[in-house]
Amino acid sequence: MFRGKKYKDSVKLVDKSKLYDTDEAMKLVTETAKAKFDETVEAHIRLGVDSRHADQQVRGAIVLPHGTGKSVRVLVFAKGAKAEEAKAAGADYVGEMDLVQKIQGENWFDFDVVVATPDMMGVVGRLGRVLGPKGLMPSPKAGTVTMDVTKAVKEIKAGKIEYRLDKTNIIHCPIGKASFGAEKLAENFNALVGAVIKAKPSAAKGQYLRSVVIASTMGPGIKINQAKLS
Repeated sequence: MFRGKKYKDSVKLVDKSKLYDTDEAMKLVTETAKAKFDETVEAHIRLGVDSRHADQQVRGAIVLPHGTGKSVRVLVFAKGAKAEEAKAAGADYVGEMDLVQKIQGENWFDFDVVVATPDMMGVVGRLGRVLGPKGLMPSPKAGTVTMDVTKAVKEIKAGKIEYRLDKTNIIHCPIGKASFGAEKLAENFNALVGAVIKAKPSAAKGQYLRSVVIASTMGPGIKINQAKLS
């Protein structure tokens, strides 16, 4: 793979054999983010669970103390008074069957998060095949199936993120932008890790946090000493 000069310069700053403390890692990730745009910093947390088993699933949501630095487009499936509530809370799109048809017919996905009131889940269920693989299906666990649409929309806009395991038992989550600086990134990271630890399934055996790596969009991975996190 071709790597540019900036990436090669960044790699020199990172000791691949070292497990960094959180504060040191956050300082380093801001120094290695050398792109011309404000890079997103992501955390990649490998867990000692098996996502194929229902009792070892890890999924939830958390509002990051400093948000993600990204403006999030929220779509809400609601009707009547709840639809008006969603609009007043700042939802970008609000509707019922009209939005289902738009998604199905036009392959329209100009949104980042989907919220639905429980009475709309029969309608939203028709979109399971297209929303599911994109991680957009509303779920009670993530707080996106709720009657309190005002709270849901406001929290998402404030920087609420959903975390869930992929097929390789890794959670991938944004923890902010490189421009946040080391301190704010560390606070967001600690909030995420705290939530993941809290969500540990009782069926999980052995070491829970197997490895934790952070990286900016164009920067190298930086390993964090997971033993100091749990």
